[in-house]
Amino acid sequence: MQSGKPVPGHRTSDLCDRHGDEARVCRSALASYGGRDAASGSMACVRVFEDAALVRNQLEQPGEGRILVVDAGASLRVAVLGDRMARLGSDNGWRGVVINGAVRDADRLAAMDIAIFALGTAPARGGNSGAGECGAKVSFGEIEFVPGHFICLDHDGVVVLPRAPLAN
Repeated sequence: MQSGKPVPGHRTSDLCDRHGDEARVCRSALASYGGRDAASGSMACVRVFEDAALVRNQLEQPGEGRILVVDAGASLRVAVLGDRMARLGSDNGWRGVVINGAVRDADRLAAMDIAIFALGTAPARGGNSGAGECGAKVSFGEIEFVPGHFICLDHDGVVVLPRAPLAN
């Protein structure tokens, strides 16, 4: 894995120390699957269930350094992100993807220049109907993810703040 570093001063542990209760910590057991093991930036959100079409649709758009947060209903039956979609996201400037669900092609994801955190893996592909919602607040891991808010992820976990912190 590459040593993907968030913006200087933006580590999850430091954010918790500096921002106290304002730093919301995701309690989901997310693991790192991407070639970058850390990322931070503004977030975009998608809600789906066992369907990958809206995830692909978002990753086709310019990422502009954002992190895509996907609430896939914690399903581990099918993956909503694989190597081709991750490559698409990386090529379009997405810094990372956080999935409350499963990914596939884990060996290939590990070689890509994008942070990917998910609950686990599944070899089966998610559907392609386009069911779900883009741009809405999503909730999992005991916190709410709001489009435009700041998110930081690393091996210690995922932390969300209402706005980007100032660099040290």
